[in-house]
Amino acid sequence: MSLFPLIAFGIILAVSLIIGFFIFLKPHLAIEIQKRFYARINWRIEPVSLTKEIRNTSIMGLFIIIATFFSAVYILIRFK
Repeated sequence: MSLFPLIAFGIILAVSLIIGFFIFLKPHLAIEIQKRFYARINWRIEPVSLTKEIRNTSIMGLFIIIATFFSAVYILIRFK
């Protein structure tokens, strides 16, 4: 049995959790990174309400964490 699927799964899991926690814990920085990216491709974006955008970004980060956790549990149970 090859270890590649297990290693790939571990890398994807780790990256997803890191991104989820980053977005959840630092939503303002995540928004700034997005704004800088769009400025580089000649677009300017500004949220209508920064307070709501920060709240929604935190919720999105929490959703990524939860979705990653349940996906990992499902994959580990299904393919064990």
